[in-house]
Amino acid sequence: MELPVYNVDGEVVDNIKLRDDVFAVPMNTTLVHQAMLRQLANRRVGTAQTKTRGNISGGGRKPYRQKGTGRARQGSTRAPHFRGGGIVFGPHPRSYGQDMPKKARRLAIKCVLSAKALEGHLVVLNELQMAEPRTKEMVALLGRLPVQRSVIIALPQSDDIVLKSARNIPDVETTVADSLSVIDVLRHEYLVVPIEAVRKIENQLASPAEE
Repeated sequence: MELPVYNVDGEVVDNIKLRDDVFAVPMNTTLVHQAMLRQLANRRVGTAQTKTRGNISGGGRKPYRQKGTGRARQGSTRAPHFRGGGIVFGPHPRSYGQDMPKKARRLAIKCVLSAKALEGHLVVLNELQMAEPRTKEMVALLGRLPVQRSVIIALPQSDDIVLKSARNIPDVETTVADSLSVIDVLRHEYLVVPIEAVRKIENQLASPAEE
């Protein structure tokens, strides 16, 4: 697969040949869905905690005598049906983490990257460098590129200047190519990637046997 390469002025200056084993992989919706659910589940901290009747102080004395009152017998005011009593089936600390084979995770990200390339929503830049953080320049740069609405910019390495220039623009996010995830790609309509970041993604996702 070949895609045009743009410069920061929005002009096509070259073409780039992408690896078919990374950017031309058939979509596997089941695998992508599983990878997305795994990523969302692994974000959950699982620290919610409620007290059972054994964790609440007080309630040691029998509230009233066993017989002769005409009321139901009770042993403690900390029973779940009392106000201020324990919680029966409340949440307790747990791990929501899900596991997924490495090959399956890599295939899922290949699927979403391939979908972006097939739809024409993968925009390749020859380079992305800025002298100083300026949101206005970043807005102008994106306006010259064939992108609309939500955009994620995958950089070859962390760049504070680009990050600061883009962080106040609605629906624009930056990340590092090595950390690009399935949800990052799915949440944004367009993916903007410099050539250096494209090669990093290919080197990371291509299996040794395919290189």
